[in-house]
Amino acid sequence: MNTIPVTKETYELLVQELDTLKKVERPRILQEIAEARAQGDLSENFEYHSAKDQQGKIEARIQFLEDRVARSVIIEPDTASAVRILFGATVKVKDLASGKEIEYTLVSPEGSDPVNGKISSVSPIGKALIGKTRGDKVEVQTPKKVLKLEILDYR
Repeated sequence: MNTIPVTKETYELLVQELDTLKKVERPRILQEIAEARAQGDLSENFEYHSAKDQQGKIEARIQFLEDRVARSVIIEPDTASAVRILFGATVKVKDLASGKEIEYTLVSPEGSDPVNGKISSVSPIGKALIGKTRGDKVEVQTPKKVLKLEILDYR
């Protein structure tokens, strides 16, 4: 079983979503199925088929999350004393083309939130930053263009 490195925050979000699906969404959809079934003929009952479809999606998500939670290993890297950029680090870079400074936090794919600066450590930018240090320059092929970044700082 392969482990998945996650931050404590990501782990807690996964557990919370799993708990909500099991304790709130699953019972709700079972109730909807029971109510639709009580209406009679199931062959043309849109509510019944819709609820069964939703149930399948909920059960698939529960199975996915149970697997992720079981394989998760919370990583709390000591980034303060790290000589190189590690998983969990917050990295300040400068886009050499635009001069714009950007800050990224390297998280697991499940914890990524690019709008808020959290990118996956296995994304093209994440992979390029892991193992580097202040002053290093990296080139990253993105779907739109090649980014040229200089690492200014990390913590």
